Amino acid sequence: MTVAEILACIPSLSALVVGDVCLDRWCRYEPRFDEPSRETGIPRVAVVEMQRTPGAAGTVASNLVALGAGRVAVLGVAGNDGHGYELRLALEARGIDATGLITDLDGLTFTYTKLINRITGLEDLPRVDYVNPGDIAPEIERAVVAQFHRTAPLFDVIVVSDQMELASGGVVTAALREAISSFAGQHPGKVVWVDSRARPELFRGVLVKVNEDEAEAACVRLGVPVDAQSLRRQVGHETLILTRGSEGAVVVTEGGETVVPARRVEQVVDICGAGDSFNAGASLALRLTRDAVAAAHFGNLVASITVTKPGTGTASPEEVRRAASQSGA
Repeated sequence: MTVAEILACIPSLSALVVGDVCLDRWCRYEPRFDEPSRETGIPRVAVVEMQRTPGAAGTVASNLVALGAGRVAVLGVAGNDGHGYELRLALEARGIDATGLITDLDGLTFTYTKLINRITGLEDLPRVDYVNPGDIAPEIERAVVAQFHRTAPLFDVIVVSDQMELASGGVVTAALREAISSFAGQHPGKVVWVDSRARPELFRGVLVKVNEDEAEAACVRLGVPVDAQSLRRQVGHETLILTRGSEGAVVVTEGGETVVPARRVEQVVDICGAGDSFNAGASLALRLTRDAVAAAHFGNLVASITVTKPGTGTASPEEVRRAASQSGA
């Protein structure tokens, strides 16, 4: 299929994004207002503007919507707090079905607060993250797994976004991984696409996408040679995709490895969310083409657009067509 044909068929697809749905808060602060607190003497950070966007799994969902997918939903956990309220509003504003967000009355909503200097435009202060230090409660885990069993069969594409880098607190637990693997085995016609920052080697029977650092760390944890084939064999799927930033991606199969070059970009603005945009484009393309190399090529195109935008940008079908035309695809 050509890029144009893929784009024409994307509206017929539905996609469910499972995992760590977070809230990104882009806070611009005014350095001129950093006078010390009267109570503590510590300079304050005076936020004067704020933008809220879905992050982590929410970024994947936003990209799926931007590409024109017919129906996009998320499945994850949010706290019964202000950040959870803001997250639901941000998802719904983008046309993302947020009914699959399970409310954890005792937990925090996974949130990244990014502090950006209003004068320089730079993120020059430590990020403030809201994370849960312990495992999610057993009853919340059971609710997530039950929701997955109910809803996953209704979608063409399942993207798993396991973004929590801490050892605990993430939505994608052992029980959910088992449910995902079982689902993939029972529904070979579905695309089950997994992106896991800290635990890719724990998944079984699904297509895993990792970057070079994640693949190396996984192999070290396994005690096997540091190469993508070792990790692919551990996961037990016919295909693994290794992304290499500006150098593109490598499609790893039992038969060998195929390098899929990235589209050259003259000015990279922000690589934040590039992997998520690759996941969105490539997973949709894989469902349509059944060709991992073609899927990686399409994912590279999408990512080449989002890295030219500040923050976690998205790519429209028209932008993808233009990028394909410029690269001769």
